[in-house]
Amino acid sequence: MIDKNSEDVIVIKNLTKDYGNGLGIFDINLKIKKGEMVGFVGTNGSGKTTTIRNIMGYIKPTSGEVSVCGLESWQNASEIAKHIGYVPGEIAFPDLPTGTAFLKSQAEFLNLKDMSYANKLIEKLQLDPKANLKRMSKGMKQKTALVAALMNNADILILDEPTTGLDPLMRVAFLDIIKEEHKKGKTIFMSSHLFEEMEKTCDRVALINDGHLVDVVDMNDIRNRSSRDFKIEFNNTEDFEKFKKMDFNIIRVQQQYNQVTINIDNNQINDLFKSLKNFKVKFISEVKYSLEKYFKTVLNNQTKEVDNV
Repeated sequence: MIDKNSEDVIVIKNLTKDYGNGLGIFDINLKIKKGEMVGFVGTNGSGKTTTIRNIMGYIKPTSGEVSVCGLESWQNASEIAKHIGYVPGEIAFPDLPTGTAFLKSQAEFLNLKDMSYANKLIEKLQLDPKANLKRMSKGMKQKTALVAALMNNADILILDEPTTGLDPLMRVAFLDIIKEEHKKGKTIFMSSHLFEEMEKTCDRVALINDGHLVDVVDMNDIRNRSSRDFKIEFNNTEDFEKFKKMDFNIIRVQQQYNQVTINIDNNQINDLFKSLKNFKVKFISEVKYSLEKYFKTVLNNQTKEVDNV
């Protein structure tokens, strides 16, 4: 029996699925709490889909285990599926004539009588469900899969690259829907290779690379960073050289442009601007910190550690 009161909704423990030749996922550990939205980011082939298929119980782990609301996934896949809204990475529809027929068959499987939320989603995503299933564009198929996953109002959503094939406007519409789902207290695990989507929606984001979980970051640490980066360009080389000798943390120098990029604690920013009054500054601009920048730094540091071994 599924435990809906479980605080840890998804628990991935020492999960390995080894396909050989270095392919697969290796010793993944991750917990997703009730009501939390966790992003799962990585390049194509990094192991996102394999991890998600293990959560759904579609493939058997080589070692380790996954549980959803206290039920082990591999042995309880059919029971777990009743409580999850799932969008697969590769969408394959059954042999049905239209999107409407597919959504009706899904509703019957889920014992869903009220289609009002499904109709609301159809309207928001501008989906034409009467279209022939097999002849739908990639974007239209994706919208149909999204409606099917969300219409049952499941407490848990597992979404594998859900915005694939959506145009920019529909991507925004989908992210708005997901934010609303999150506000309802739903537990959401969403994979993507787009950092910006993760930044806009998630509480935490996990990075997977070459089958290994590299890092998990709290998005509050990214959004509310204690320091900021500024790029400063000086009008002349003399001021540029003089500034370089000051006690600021310079993280990049572009000699040919008389430019420096510094990292500075938020409580020292006033001191910086006071100091700059003594220089001829061409421009100063803040370099926005992002999730992508953070993870690139993590991966670069990891590469350096390997090189130094």
